[in-house]
Amino acid sequence: MIRAFFLFLVFFIIWTQVHAQLIPPSKPDGFAYPPGRRVDPDSILIEAFYDPVCPYSRDSWPPLKQALKHYGSRVSFLLHLLPLPYHDNAYVTSRALHIVNIHNANATFSLLERFFKDQAMFYGAQTQLLTRPEVVGRIVKLGTTTLGNSYRHVLKSGFNDTKSERATRVSFKHSTSRGVYGTPTFYVNGFKLPDADTPSEFGGWKKIIDSLIHPQKVQGS
Repeated sequence: MIRAFFLFLVFFIIWTQVHAQLIPPSKPDGFAYPPGRRVDPDSILIEAFYDPVCPYSRDSWPPLKQALKHYGSRVSFLLHLLPLPYHDNAYVTSRALHIVNIHNANATFSLLERFFKDQAMFYGAQTQLLTRPEVVGRIVKLGTTTLGNSYRHVLKSGFNDTKSERATRVSFKHSTSRGVYGTPTFYVNGFKLPDADTPSEFGGWKKIIDSLIHPQKVQGS
């Protein structure tokens, strides 16, 4: 109970600071999936708020990815990053995703899935004795292994680029400005899914999406 209150207090303070300093970005926040697909105003829009080192975010991605593939153009998807303050390397891994996305949006989700696969490498217990440059070096090595040798320079230089720093902060501010304080969190057509209704498997997403594609069938069943 005390921990929950403390976390609420932390996010309340952050939320008030975000609203006091909120400046609209040059373009809307979010990584589209599949990369390059524009949000179709006539499609169902799903937005996910993830932390790259959150195990619950990791576990929720495969069934959601399956649903996105199943419904194709009938569903649009945007991913927003919310690096949680109690995950030691959430911010630096989120920044790495922004670095890659700025360079080549087609590679963003490949790195995200690699972070999910090797997530334990960035848990606090595994990195507590590492310096920040050493953690960045571990990320550069993992990114290079995943995406190719050309990304070594992209990632190393990106961590010294204010553009990626700003993009990471914008994502965080966007998430908190919408009242998101935990991951994963999902919005469907602008409405937040209650935690109890958050799908943990493909069938859960299918039920939600089918009810929006064929509302008459659902109401009549």
